Amino acid sequence: MPITEANEEELLAAAMQYSEAALGELYDRYEAKSYSYIYRRTGDQVLSEDMTAQVFLKMLESIRDRKAWHSSFSGWLYRIAHNLVIDHYRRRDRHSSVDLEDAPTVAADIEDPVETAEMNIDAERLRAAIRRLTDEQAEVVSLRFLEGYSIAEVAAMTNRTEGAIKALQYRAVATLRTLLYDQMH
Repeated sequence: MPITEANEEELLAAAMQYSEAALGELYDRYEAKSYSYIYRRTGDQVLSEDMTAQVFLKMLESIRDRKAWHSSFSGWLYRIAHNLVIDHYRRRDRHSSVDLEDAPTVAADIEDPVETAEMNIDAERLRAAIRRLTDEQAEVVSLRFLEGYSIAEVAAMTNRTEGAIKALQYRAVATLRTLLYDQMH
């Protein structure tokens, strides 16, 4: 069977034996998802590319040390990505400002520069609000609303019950509503 048609379990078993084809296929399957998850949390293309590479380096280290995932492989990768983002923000000064010239741009078909600027400000405002959530809440919000996973999928990825995910999501949305409302007024 071609490696591209292997299921996840077969790929992971081959990856544990250091199969370059299996490792490459895992990278092909999860690189864009990992990058997207990180980019939505940081808004920084270069940083997101670096962190995505770190996710896969940590995966390789874990395979080498036989400390791999326990349940959901994709959930495990998201956990690595999530921890890298959290570590980045913990290291960075929380109150740092960004020069307007250095602010991330949002690719848009919009011709109006004012509308484009407002979208950029809104995106940064949302990222800043998400950074003020607990780690668990930020992870659930990112997976549910930015990555589009269902409650059941997020529960499986994070090794929590669906009820726990619903509770985290409810508290996160309530906190975001308050934070974003306070920023607007």
